[in-house]
Amino acid sequence: MSKRKQHAPEFKAKVALEALKGEETAAELASRFGVHPTMIHQWKRALLEGASGVFERGGRRKPEIDEEQVKELHAKIGELAVANSFLERKLKPWGGK
Repeated sequence: MSKRKQHAPEFKAKVALEALKGEETAAELASRFGVHPTMIHQWKRALLEGASGVFERGGRRKPEIDEEQVKELHAKIGELAVANSFLERKLKPWGGK
């Protein structure tokens, strides 16, 4: 069984823009680009739905930081550092670090 082909975002945008032009049908574009017409419709819809985001104020939004997750990750780093230190000490008698 073959794996599904994953197309680059640039390729999807190119195909979706061609579909928006309306000069060719989805079937013609599908034949030209080697993809299924359904994919062209999905990419075109995604392009239209996401187009307004290009004009939002402030450009890209900064990702929200989940302080609780940051605390959990810092705690995990501490645990791993302690475990690593312990294992390094235990390996020394056998020629470890």
